[in-house]
Amino acid sequence: MFTNQRILVTGGTGSWGYELIRQLLPQKPEQIIVFSRNESSQVAMSRTFEHPALTFCIGDIRDKEALVRACEGVDYVFHLAALKHVPVCEDQPYEALKTNVIGTQNVIEAAIANHVKRVIYISTDKAANPSNFYGMTKAIGEKLIVYANLLRSETKFVCVRGGNVLGTNGSVVHLFMNQIREKRQVRITDMEMTRFFLTLQDAITLLFKASEESIGGEIFVMTMPTCRIAELAEVLMEALGIEADMIETGVRPGEKLHEILLTDFESASTVVYDDAYLVILPTIDINGLRERYSKHEHVNFDSFCSSQSLMSKDEIRSMLVRGGFLS
Repeated sequence: MFTNQRILVTGGTGSWGYELIRQLLPQKPEQIIVFSRNESSQVAMSRTFEHPALTFCIGDIRDKEALVRACEGVDYVFHLAALKHVPVCEDQPYEALKTNVIGTQNVIEAAIANHVKRVIYISTDKAANPSNFYGMTKAIGEKLIVYANLLRSETKFVCVRGGNVLGTNGSVVHLFMNQIREKRQVRITDMEMTRFFLTLQDAITLLFKASEESIGGEIFVMTMPTCRIAELAEVLMEALGIEADMIETGVRPGEKLHEILLTDFESASTVVYDDAYLVILPTIDINGLRERYSKHEHVNFDSFCSSQSLMSKDEIRSMLVRGGFLS
């Protein structure tokens, strides 16, 4: 799909970007353009890969003109750039709005102006029935991306919604391992808190699948495994051979005890794509979309919550080994 294609990755110097580019390069694209704000991160990434197809562009998705220039001659856009930390977005909502909402609108308009084939927007479980400002901005981003398929352009737009990805910047696994080693304690907001998890490698593989098989207007939802955060901490302590105290700190503003990947409202228009994906079909009418999924079965549940079907500690350990955190 990506052979001899030109690809733009917004926010490409983050953890998602590294793994995305690592898996893209063997597919022999003509060019990958990393569009991001941080000069130092771009230099570090350039030294890591040292690949002639990889180029860099300093810019901010808040700057529409810069995006339009960066999208010239581009075939595919992976839109990763966002302010992602819940407390930061709660404290600075104006900044989150500019990046996550206005920035996404700029990506849409830049892609259309340059006749990009497809834009793939990376969303989050926090966009489902959002309780914090970050989730609200990502939910609006999803709506903008879906609606963009009605703008009478050649460009197709698709969303991919997932939960927590192990190994990303600020990942709870890195945080817990540092706390266990250095402080002999783990700070957990609530002992009953649960989350969806997936390895970074698996997330990118699923991302490619949605990129290739979507036709525009869908929200692909990764059917991710779930675990109790306290049990994740216990597995890490056992693996490190270090006993640590677990300290309950209380749920932070805007934080949920359990996340959902699919709301009861969305379930009415959601089909089972395969064992890895659900597909949420929009309530607006996008030509050919409902026919495309007419043979897929509708889901037989109202919502998809992280408190359901929790992994055992052995399964958590296997996931951490697969992700390269434990040997």
